[in-house]
Amino acid sequence: MLERLFKLKENNTDVKTEILAGITTFMTMAYIIIVNPEILSVTGMDRGAVLVATVLSAGLASILMGLYANYPFALASGMGLNAYFAYTVAPKVGWPGALAVVMTSGILFFVLTVTNVREAIVNAIPQSLKMAVTTGIGLFIALLGFQNAGIIAYDPGANAFVLGKLSEPSTLLALFGLVFTSVLVVRKVKGALLWGILGTTAVGMLTRIVPLPTGLSSFVAAPPSLAPTAGKFVQGFKDMFAVAGFGFIPMVFSFGFVDLFDSIGTFVGVASKANMLDENGNLPRADKALMADAVGTMAGAALGTSTVTTFVESAAGVAEGGRTGLTAVVTGLLFIASLFLAPLAFMIPGAATAPILIIVGVFMMEPVTKINFGDYLEAIPAFLTIAMMPFSFSIADGIVWGILAYTGLRLLSGRHKEVSGMMYILSALFIVWLIWG
Repeated sequence: MLERLFKLKENNTDVKTEILAGITTFMTMAYIIIVNPEILSVTGMDRGAVLVATVLSAGLASILMGLYANYPFALASGMGLNAYFAYTVAPKVGWPGALAVVMTSGILFFVLTVTNVREAIVNAIPQSLKMAVTTGIGLFIALLGFQNAGIIAYDPGANAFVLGKLSEPSTLLALFGLVFTSVLVVRKVKGALLWGILGTTAVGMLTRIVPLPTGLSSFVAAPPSLAPTAGKFVQGFKDMFAVAGFGFIPMVFSFGFVDLFDSIGTFVGVASKANMLDENGNLPRADKALMADAVGTMAGAALGTSTVTTFVESAAGVAEGGRTGLTAVVTGLLFIASLFLAPLAFMIPGAATAPILIIVGVFMMEPVTKINFGDYLEAIPAFLTIAMMPFSFSIADGIVWGILAYTGLRLLSGRHKEVSGMMYILSALFIVWLIWG
């Protein structure tokens, strides 16, 4: 049955590898179970209900991605988008109104996906930029890893990232995890990333940096009620129109813009690393992957959480050999199981998952060798794409700068015929976005 559903042999994989990859992806994404309720609770939303909404939407969307699109991409409430929800939109229209804005953006994405507009956008991105996106995402998630580990920290006084306090116990644990996992990778140990997470957690417990479990309650607990947030977007539509009027349109555009290009960036970046792109550099079944993303956003809004999007941490599972939707299904099932095993998931410290993000960043550097840096017409847009992702802390911003540079340089160099109509449309929209934003 699994072979028929996921075409394992055709994708040169097996059940064991896919399960291991799914577990690894879940481990690197599990932080969202804790972080998302913390962020959204500042709006007045019930923390427990948001946790359940976060878990259910991630589980359902990931399973849909696996069964419908057969890709190893996992989804959950997006970082950055949840902050925009909590600190920009909710203060204006209330948190039910913010859920209505998210639902509207999901419906819009659904329509764009059905009409193949989203897929056309993905396929319009040139090959050199796709390789740059992969590399940029690698640097971006490595930056997240270094920051989560405490190896680097933001210094408000210097307005810059600086070296963190390496003597902090959690940072020392993360450094151990980085060395331990690196050795496993170099020695080509199967499941190196997962063993790195588990080994680092075990060392953390032995050194009392990570609390030891105490009794059954440390492993199993009944999930909180979803009632405080489920379906509240319906009332939110009234709030959205009453408070914002047509001013809700820029909010929808903002959610949609970031989600669209974060998703596209993740699809392209992770897929190229796994050699899933076709000979033209396009993603087969992109329409199905994008549909799962759109449905995930609508489901998340209905349950009571911010925009659900494809996670760059899916690269961790791909690095472990995940090549089919079985990886995403395993990740989704683990999210749903975490409803009852939330205390167990909380036992995995950030110091154990942060090194994995750094190592995956290393894995994703390889495509940079396929970019012709001797041709500045290719090199400049690619470099801007790569550099702006970590520097601006946004995958979407990196894509914007890369596409604008690609289109602008060719237009000013008299080679405008090399640019597709979709790239001109995207560039025009980006210019409006930059001025508007």
